[in-house]
Amino acid sequence: MLTPSSIPELIDVVKSTNRLLAVGARTKPRLSEAPDTTLLDLRQFTGITEYQASEYTITARAGTSLAELNHALAAKGQYLPFDPPFIEDGATIGGTIAANMSGPGRIRFGGVRDFILGLTLIDGQGQLLHGGGKVVKNAAGFDTPKLMVGSLGRLGIITELTLKVFPRPPSTLTLRLPFDSHATALTRLAALARGRFELDALDYQPAERTLLIRLAGPADANAALAREIGGTPVSCESLWPTLNAFAWAPPEHALIKIPTTPNTAAGLITALAEIPHSRPHLTAAANLLWISAPDTTALNRRLTDLAATGQVIRGPSPTLHLGPRGTSAVANSLHHVFDPLEKFSPLH
Repeated sequence: MLTPSSIPELIDVVKSTNRLLAVGARTKPRLSEAPDTTLLDLRQFTGITEYQASEYTITARAGTSLAELNHALAAKGQYLPFDPPFIEDGATIGGTIAANMSGPGRIRFGGVRDFILGLTLIDGQGQLLHGGGKVVKNAAGFDTPKLMVGSLGRLGIITELTLKVFPRPPSTLTLRLPFDSHATALTRLAALARGRFELDALDYQPAERTLLIRLAGPADANAALAREIGGTPVSCESLWPTLNAFAWAPPEHALIKIPTTPNTAAGLITALAEIPHSRPHLTAAANLLWISAPDTTALNRRLTDLAATGQVIRGPSPTLHLGPRGTSAVANSLHHVFDPLEKFSPLH
């Protein structure tokens, strides 16, 4: 484990080391498992380098914690609406980008890729590259910043990022709607997602067959919308942070994220219910299914049968990716461009 704290140190490490993987607080530990690989702990590489509150942009080094960003933004009445998870565990902004981690708020404002404006990174040859910019209206050059979202460190070491931010809503209101079946609940979820209500979050708890609906805006407007939607208001002060920290998933279980859609979610939940002791949770209007399981072997077989894919975020699993896996000529070509010497090998 190396702990560089400057760009020259990072460049020297890249040029002198064969196999590398940048990590932060390791809140997603399965994404940091790389045998025979030198880990670069970027938690020394921290700090907000520029914050233009009037322009709604913030720039920070990759090892900066989300908690630090949230604190600075809150002082100006602003926030990151895509609800990045693992904040309380110390997650960093660089790791959030590299792992493509968004929370329930992505339904309204988009995921993390929709907030990244620019970045700098060090490629496999030790070159410092710049992509995007520090303003919202920027369309110059290849969109390297979005390419880094979900790259898992394979294309380079992210060193600094610029994100756009939003004004924090004056109030929020959460509603709980119970149903008698998955099909009925997800039919209502789909109707709400495409309806005229601009919901702030829309999750589904399969074990309770309950929709969770978050409204954000002026308190009077939230109350009026709640009367139209129905359901029971519940305290959201701890509800959403608890969900976003995956407190519902036993820490000894594997935690897996599975892309889905409202049309396929009901069948997927029913099929995966056969996995012993598994616990599912749908988020972002049923566009993402999180599931915890004590073992991923049976889950891998089931996902393969369903032609669905999953990625293990934490917990025991012999493989990082579950379900059918294909090779991508585009991905391989990009890897060759950014890392011709194969310093950043793919995780398994």
